[in-house]
Amino acid sequence: MRETIDTRQVVDWSAAIWAGIIGGAVFFVSSVFLLPFATGGNAWVVARYFASILLGTDVLAPPATFDLAIFAAAIVAHFGLSIIFALVISFIIHKGGLLAGVIRGALLGAAIYVINVYTLTLLFPWFFAMHGLPFLAAHVVYGAVVGWVYEGLEVEEFVAVGADGSA
Repeated sequence: MRETIDTRQVVDWSAAIWAGIIGGAVFFVSSVFLLPFATGGNAWVVARYFASILLGTDVLAPPATFDLAIFAAAIVAHFGLSIIFALVISFIIHKGGLLAGVIRGALLGAAIYVINVYTLTLLFPWFFAMHGLPFLAAHVVYGAVVGWVYEGLEVEEFVAVGADGSA
């Protein structure tokens, strides 16, 4: 009797990290520069919101001008979270193809928006000011870009698993 070997596809963590960086860059540009431009706001306000995760609410006080230390904190906080969220998205979508990755990524981006605005505001209550359709759209685009980049860069690898599910 011949024994069959089952396999399981594993996540390409390198592709997931790159997806987080690229998706995060798209999100950062759209949130910090394009959304304020479209709504008549100030780009540095959004950057200061990101920085406030690390530096606290003192960075939100006017004037909302460019400050290198605050901008650096915004970059660190934003890209750190972007990569973490991309790792989660990639773990969930990694067994699909490109189209499924984009669609699932977009849906997970919307879920991240809900988590960010309605759950993380318990820790950072001032973030409730960031809710709204433009910020939701930025999250959906972020998720779609992460799904697209991950599936585009993923090197599919399979590992053999035993009858008990262990690798």
